[in-house]
Amino acid sequence: MELLDKLQWRYAAKAMNGEKVSEEKVERIIEAARLAPTSSGLQPFEIFVVTNQEVKNQLKEAASNQPQVADASHVLVFAAWDTYTAERINYMFDLTNEVRGGTNEGWENYRNFLLNAYVPKSAEENFVHTAKQAYIAFGAAIIAAAFEGVDATPMEGFSPEKVDEILGLREKGLRSVLLLPLGYRDSEKDWLEKLVKVRKPKEKFITEVK
Repeated sequence: MELLDKLQWRYAAKAMNGEKVSEEKVERIIEAARLAPTSSGLQPFEIFVVTNQEVKNQLKEAASNQPQVADASHVLVFAAWDTYTAERINYMFDLTNEVRGGTNEGWENYRNFLLNAYVPKSAEENFVHTAKQAYIAFGAAIIAAAFEGVDATPMEGFSPEKVDEILGLREKGLRSVLLLPLGYRDSEKDWLEKLVKVRKPKEKFITEVK
């Protein structure tokens, strides 16, 4: 029940008070994202951890001047691969072989299957897939933040082109997908904090197939 209590407590904070989140908590939140499942274990995205105030101010402008971006302790930027390449796919398979100390025919067949399935596709089609994987880790980070008692504001409402430019993502073969400011709510300024959380009732949300 403790986790569910934390999820009931969390909401998308609209104002943050500038208090710093400990590095230990941020590391655990990021580690939860790193441990999240992804398709074929490829982890086709990276996380940029922004604490520089000037950069946070720039990100705020790119996010329609939402104040929590600048007032957050840390801003996590989830940036997906712009496409799948043989180099990227092979890296993850080679890393797995190194960590596990060997390989097998079935695993190598699967490597070749993915190379043949992804590499020929268009970059845009591949980006749609890599972005979906980033969302999985994004959700894990949100839950981990709640567990740590840290406020987090999930954001899609920003200009990816501007964020890409600010962080030089395109040069790295990446495209911004999501922002996650981390910090602590400003109860005096946040209009959303005191409102009751609203979710669909279970009967409108769950269909059992027995």
